[in-house]
Amino acid sequence: MFDAVRNNKRIVQVFLALITLPFAFFGVDSYMRSDGSGGDVATIGDVKITQQQFQQTLREQQERLRTQMGAQFDPKMLENPEARKAILDDLINQRLLVIEASKKNMVAGDNAIRQAIGAIEAFKVDGKFSVERYEAALRAQGMSPAGFEAQLRQDLTVQQLAGAIGQSGVVSRSVADRLLALQTEKREVMEFRLNLDSYLGKVKLADDAAKKFYDENAKQFEVPEQAKAEYVVLSMDAIAAQLAVTDAEIKAWYDGHKDRFLQPEERRASHILIASEKLGKDKAKAKAEELLAEVRKNPAAFADLARKNSDDPGSASKGGDLGYFGRGAMVKAFEDTTTGLKEGEISGVVESDFGFHIIKLTGIHAAKEKPLADVRGEIEAELKKAAGTRKFAEAAEAFSNMVYEQSDSLKPVAEKFKLTVKSSDWLARQANPANGALGNEKLMTALFSEDSVKNRRNTEAVEIAANTLVAARLVDYKPKALQPFDSVKANIETLLKNKEAQVLASKDGEARLEALKKGEDKLTWGAAKSVSRMEARQLPPPVAQSVFRMETGKLPSYSGVELPGTGYALFKLTKVQAGEKLDDASKQGMLKQLGNLAAQEEVQLYLAALRSRYKVEINQAALESKDK
Repeated sequence: MFDAVRNNKRIVQVFLALITLPFAFFGVDSYMRSDGSGGDVATIGDVKITQQQFQQTLREQQERLRTQMGAQFDPKMLENPEARKAILDDLINQRLLVIEASKKNMVAGDNAIRQAIGAIEAFKVDGKFSVERYEAALRAQGMSPAGFEAQLRQDLTVQQLAGAIGQSGVVSRSVADRLLALQTEKREVMEFRLNLDSYLGKVKLADDAAKKFYDENAKQFEVPEQAKAEYVVLSMDAIAAQLAVTDAEIKAWYDGHKDRFLQPEERRASHILIASEKLGKDKAKAKAEELLAEVRKNPAAFADLARKNSDDPGSASKGGDLGYFGRGAMVKAFEDTTTGLKEGEISGVVESDFGFHIIKLTGIHAAKEKPLADVRGEIEAELKKAAGTRKFAEAAEAFSNMVYEQSDSLKPVAEKFKLTVKSSDWLARQANPANGALGNEKLMTALFSEDSVKNRRNTEAVEIAANTLVAARLVDYKPKALQPFDSVKANIETLLKNKEAQVLASKDGEARLEALKKGEDKLTWGAAKSVSRMEARQLPPPVAQSVFRMETGKLPSYSGVELPGTGYALFKLTKVQAGEKLDDASKQGMLKQLGNLAAQEEVQLYLAALRSRYKVEINQAALESKDK
């Protein structure tokens, strides 16, 4: 079953759409573990989701969003009830699937685990899986291979179950045809816009309206607290850069790893290809043999014959020249033949998956060893990195202790480890990746802590990335403050006038819409535009929804939509016609999307049934708790 799911991208996509906290290399806590104490957020039969598990998942989702959104990320976007509930629902769905998979004795096999791990880029070196990188990466996350593989097995098993369910979601041919027809349908519409500016002159604010709004919405006008900081960064790279590597060490390493610096043999060849699919296998072979006979009679004519006869467009214009290539660059039959030729020698007719070749070996670059001078810099960097890794582990502990014990200054630790004390501009409490080393949430929490603000002590050493520690110290601070009313009065008045103008525009628009529906059409409409659901992105979402909900039984028909901050828009539908026939690629793409939706619906229905069967209960108070 796993192979069916693994090879079915549609099912996997559905599962990932359903579970917005997908399994990853880092940090998904055990589905079934029930450690932690107090205030379980939810229960699924006897299985608990603890507050600790929920907060951990919340933090992991924040980190994912921070990586994806960069400077646009706001941690508060996940602190609203809707977001917290969505995250909890995903956790519940995950556990329901795990419980059900266990009852059905479903389990991902060892081969599936190996394939999944081998595909993770974080575990590769030069494009190939590395056991050393795998184990080091897990150690950096405080995980063991056994623990990670057990978690991965569980995740893949859940995918098996979700995939099996999703495969039952089928869209009938008639429904699919109807939906495709709706997607391509063309609607000709005209627009009449009631712009906000036309109503601003009619707005009269009360004398105290701005001050009243200011008093009732004071938080909107607060300038958040800010701080300037100085900081030092201890990294493995910084430690490595300070280390010296002797010529003797470089030479010894080079002598012990010469196989690594062996430049393999390369061969240069030209060929004439007669493609099988063009003439058929028998005719292609016969033609190749005729050309071979000509080449044997006049070897100097090889390039001209290649230009006139070869079916390889990449080399034919170059007289068949393929340039130099190493082992593995060509298909096996071609490579084996080339390897057996002497320079200047011409092969017989060679068959491959592409057709029939006549090959001429035109050059050989013998295998050779790269001289030490050419790879000295590479070896030195590698030795420094290896030594830096060892030294960093020792330095990290001393660094952490020193910034704590000598907490009134960063200069001592900077001098000891030969680091530069850097200074920041004004920073907000909210972590921002654009702030580089000071873009870490844990570090910013420490910098803005009461102890840091009041006593100006060093923060603890915070690991902001693998093998990178940062300690900071607050040097200037501005508490949050309310902007004076006079400085924001004009902006408030503009805001209030726009809101009132929007109300007037919407009322006028709705009245005009009623008149249009009664047949009173005296408006000067804009030019007609043809739109379809496939091109709906050309329209603002509220407009698209309004246009495609309009009645088509009797034309013209009318609709209206409020455009907050802009005014109100009226639409007149005058013509509906079938769209152009989709090409096969577009049709298959849309059918695939429909299949995805059907599969997702099946999984959702299945989860709803599981919720009823296993008695899911949510502790609303614990869910709303912000305790970490």
